[in-house]
Amino acid sequence: MANLRIAVLISGSGSNLQALMDHCDNGIIPGQVVLVISNRADAYGLERARQKGIATQVIEHRQFSDRRDFDIALQQAIDQAEVGLVCLAGFMRVLTGDFVRHFQGRLMNIHPSLLPAFPGLHVQQQAIDAGVRFAGATVHFVDEGVDTGPIIAQAVVPVLQDDDAQRLAERILLQEHRIYPLAVQLFAENRLLVEGRRVSILYPS
Repeated sequence: MANLRIAVLISGSGSNLQALMDHCDNGIIPGQVVLVISNRADAYGLERARQKGIATQVIEHRQFSDRRDFDIALQQAIDQAEVGLVCLAGFMRVLTGDFVRHFQGRLMNIHPSLLPAFPGLHVQQQAIDAGVRFAGATVHFVDEGVDTGPIIAQAVVPVLQDDDAQRLAERILLQEHRIYPLAVQLFAENRLLVEGRRVSILYPS
């Protein structure tokens, strides 16, 4: 089985990055994270990657005049690393259509809601305000919309009576750390079949 080369884009602490690196280290994901890029120099996820000896790069979005130029720099850095999958892990930038199309079918994101419910930002508070009984997390392929791509995996988390956004977010994050590595594992094993908006999981014969 081929060893999947993975790039991870972050903006913050990198806890999902850590989950992916750990699952690569223990052999559950047949691949390795070879590049971590952040748009923020102070993102702690960069330190997590350095501790593992993984190449890191900071591409500050504020140094570019527009989104297109930023995405071109991002794309060039990823292409140079010759990766097979790009994982967004708390990367707080909306990517241009050109970038998304370039990595079509090999660009994943993790989102802390049960999509298509509550796309965008502040989703835990959205869930509480809406009075839903269940929230959760979704791993999906990225398309040109915001959190609208084909869904790979989801995990359900109950919304408790006394929840605030932070408590709910903490419980959702535990599930993110479980389903993101699973989705990457299935991709690395060539077990994901995308047909329109539906993603099927192929089981070994």
